[in-house]
Amino acid sequence: MQNKNRPISPHLQIYKPQITSILSIAHRFTGIILYSSSFLFTIFLFSLAFNEDLKNILISFFSSFYGKSILFFITLFFIYHFLNGIRHLFWDMGFGLKIVNVYITGFIIISLSLILNFYIWFF
Repeated sequence: MQNKNRPISPHLQIYKPQITSILSIAHRFTGIILYSSSFLFTIFLFSLAFNEDLKNILISFFSSFYGKSILFFITLFFIYHFLNGIRHLFWDMGFGLKIVNVYITGFIIISLSLILNFYIWFF
């Protein structure tokens, strides 16, 4: 290499964000959030069984605006991760691998996730 300041390979700043990369990153992010939120669910189950005071604190917190917001996004992330996981299973079977199908199913997953989450919370 003549210019030692050049990067060895292209970096994320060079590439234009695409729906495929954004959905892939979102799938990983939602998986991490769902894994982390399972800790809250475990604490809540523990409080139901063993600690009445903690149960009342958790119920009052999740009844507040902030608690409901957390639960809203957890359900949104769950629905998105679930539907995108089904899409990945179809890809593993060899279906929908054309780029047009990938884009169409990506937009369908986003739309269905939003619609189902709003339906669960507001209807």
